Amino acid sequence: MQAGSASGASGGGNRSAKKWGPIVGVVAVLAIVVGVLIATRHSGSSTKPADTGATSTTAAPGGVTTTPGTQGGSTTTAAAKPITYPLSYSQAKAQGVADQIDWGTRCDTTTGRLAVPDYFAPECYAPFKGDNGGATYAGVTADTINIVFYEGMANDPIIAYITDAIKVSDTNAQAADTMKELVRYYETYYELYGRKVNLIPYEGTGIATDEVAARADAAAIVEKYQPFVVFGGPALTSAFADELAARKTMCVGCTPGQPDDFYTKRDPYVWGLDGSAVQKQTHVIEFIQKQLLGKNAVHGGDAVKNTPRKFGLLYLESSGAAKDLANQFSAKMTAMGAPLAATVAYQLDPSTIQATASQVITKMKAAGVTTIVFSGDPVAPRDFTKEATAQEYFPEWVVAASTLVDVTAFARTYDPQQWKHAFGVTQLSARSDPTTSGAYSVYKWFTGKEPPAKDTIGVIAPNPALFFAVLQYLGPDLTPQNFKAALFAAPGTTPGISQPYLSYGDKGYWGGVPDYQGVDDATVFWWDPVATGPDEIRKQGTGMYQYVDGGKRYLPGQWPTEDKLFDPNGAVDIYLTPPPGEQPKQYPSPAG
Repeated sequence: MQAGSASGASGGGNRSAKKWGPIVGVVAVLAIVVGVLIATRHSGSSTKPADTGATSTTAAPGGVTTTPGTQGGSTTTAAAKPITYPLSYSQAKAQGVADQIDWGTRCDTTTGRLAVPDYFAPECYAPFKGDNGGATYAGVTADTINIVFYEGMANDPIIAYITDAIKVSDTNAQAADTMKELVRYYETYYELYGRKVNLIPYEGTGIATDEVAARADAAAIVEKYQPFVVFGGPALTSAFADELAARKTMCVGCTPGQPDDFYTKRDPYVWGLDGSAVQKQTHVIEFIQKQLLGKNAVHGGDAVKNTPRKFGLLYLESSGAAKDLANQFSAKMTAMGAPLAATVAYQLDPSTIQATASQVITKMKAAGVTTIVFSGDPVAPRDFTKEATAQEYFPEWVVAASTLVDVTAFARTYDPQQWKHAFGVTQLSARSDPTTSGAYSVYKWFTGKEPPAKDTIGVIAPNPALFFAVLQYLGPDLTPQNFKAALFAAPGTTPGISQPYLSYGDKGYWGGVPDYQGVDDATVFWWDPVATGPDEIRKQGTGMYQYVDGGKRYLPGQWPTEDKLFDPNGAVDIYLTPPPGEQPKQYPSPAG
């Protein structure tokens, strides 16, 4: 349950590549490497979903049928079967045409998947020949796709306050250079139907909460560059996404999480990857109901561990949406027979956070709260936990799927006497060594060098990963409407330990509400103050999150009732090698 963010959110901005918005996006997709969304959706199937028109093996919108020997310069005999694009390897096998296609070196024809060191690598798609339809939409020609890479304004004190806590110093220039190489990776391995990417970095003109600047930037981007899609956006306002949608321009990861109707009203232009605040809250409520209610606060300090749990909510009031979410949480707790003993909101203001911490902890302690449910930013717990120790108050701390609070790099900055009582829900996957899997390792394999934005590549990579996976799946007729049709029709990603499960549309998880954001599942974890190892940006240190049952993940309705918190049996802090069954196949680096 993350703090809801809307156009009036408090705080804001960016220093260099320190963008809260993209960082928010990475918390649930940190383990996503490249193209995972469309990784296995054709395996064992000869047809794509038939209701979209964008994904049929026989009739796609703008799809091109090429008869080898008569189009595209093929030298295959005229008797060969015609090829209709898009065409995956498994479809080609089912249609009996796989052997007449030159799949090229990018495809491992023994597996039917791209020849890249990624367990979740997608299927190969037939190299395109023929007429791709040319200018299918604004920002698209027969040869190019205009993509704007939004980067937040430099020197924003709020974002500096957050990222300085973990010593991140990547610059916007380094982020842009990293994105350029990621795009080159997709151009090399993914099927783009005859088009190349014209990548345009754009630095915002206002801090992350500045609605006026956000709208002005969106307008300027559309008018000057006419992009088909924008990657990223201002961190703490929805105005940027709203303006792009009004101008019928698609964006990915361009707004903090919004209520469901925000996306439906701007369909099909605004897309996210992280789970929504409401979805996170759904997981947290089920976890509390099944594992914590009606029991003593056994994971707290000596003064509370033999006391029946009494819950309090501490949340970041960043907008009206955040307050609404807090009210919903309170109502659900009351309905479960566990009304909140205290509900306390705070503002993200570095100049007042220490004084706020004193007031917050005093209220929680006076209310007899044994278990603080925390839904806020990743730096404030540093002050809250320090103050709790000063007041000799040691409650349980429940991390309510809070953005970046579930990241080891930030948790190491919290008071260890307090955080040893911390546990909760995260949509992050169980961590893997970034040097052996994930975006960092794939980048280094592809280029032969470390990414310039070495600390924030995990932030940069998810947006293009989603876009290019869908692009090769939908085919040459590139429009926002076809993008939506393909994404909604597709099944979810392959379930695993080292990546979250993503799906879009109505897959039955959220009460019939169309899902325009990605991650659906979650796992449970606890803080181990003595474990040692690398954090998310490869810095060695003491203190690690431990993932229960090796990071087993749950969809809504699947949460177990057994409490395995603080049980080292079966818990994993980091997979130094990929989890069993998720080891990627190795290939020679194209960098030599």
